[in-house]
Amino acid sequence: MGLMDGKVALVTGAGRGIGRAIALDMAKAGAKVVVNDLGGSLSGDDSGDTSPAQQVVQEIEAMGGEAVADANSVSEWDGAQQMVQAAIDKFGKIDAVVNVAGILRDSMFHRMSEAEWDAVIAVHLKGCFNVARAAAVPMREQESGAMVHFTSTSGLVGQIGQANYAAAKMGIVGLSRVIAMEGAIKNVRSNCVAPFAWTRMIESIPIKSDEQAEAFEKFRNNARPEHVAPVCTYLCSDAAKGITGNIFGVRGNEIYLMTQPRPVRTLHNGNGWTHESLAAMVEPALRKDLYGLEDSAEVYNWDPI
Repeated sequence: MGLMDGKVALVTGAGRGIGRAIALDMAKAGAKVVVNDLGGSLSGDDSGDTSPAQQVVQEIEAMGGEAVADANSVSEWDGAQQMVQAAIDKFGKIDAVVNVAGILRDSMFHRMSEAEWDAVIAVHLKGCFNVARAAAVPMREQESGAMVHFTSTSGLVGQIGQANYAAAKMGIVGLSRVIAMEGAIKNVRSNCVAPFAWTRMIESIPIKSDEQAEAFEKFRNNARPEHVAPVCTYLCSDAAKGITGNIFGVRGNEIYLMTQPRPVRTLHNGNGWTHESLAAMVEPALRKDLYGLEDSAEVYNWDPI
């Protein structure tokens, strides 16, 4: 008996990388899988190549599982509706959604174009909304379902050159939280995963030093998509029925439960705040608790082994 026996899962961006690993892991756990992949590049400049999704379907069928390929775009409302309907038409229902699909259009913020901003928001944030919204109705009707949405430490911590990506990924955290809160009464769960794994996105980052090249090689060897996949499968299974509205990081053999914004310190002034009292009190009182400008690499500065 597998964790996902009898379940139907939709995995977006499942033709390559982490999405592919999740689709295969879902199938190994007993799920019937809709393998969604548009076949586009990281920048989203091309589409229509359904072969990656078809190849994953063939791999699943070769291991004795059931799967169907879907080439709709997550950024389109109708496309998301169609991929969820494909699960229902082919397998009778939809039990799990894993929103992996993504693109990159990195640029320093002061040089970022409107097109670069819009493209990333459309695929990541609107894409998660489109697919989750399409699946929410049948899940609520059957009073069961689980969603996993991919966030990133680029949003949770920050990363230079990724204002569009970071904004989308933080938006996904808020989206997931509200889906979880509203879905609780209907037994529909929603969680986020921030993956640390070697993918096309990581590989696209230019290497600027021998030290960076060495770090990337360690990353490639020690943090693979296959580390992330079983955590996503678990979160979509009934074994995780008590987990919803949370954020997990997966980095090699490490699993993190991530913090969520909550009050850290408070300052009260019974006489009310003036410009002068703010200037005199706020920074000195909060100095040790204020966050600095560390990026993801500085926060996670040990090898994922």
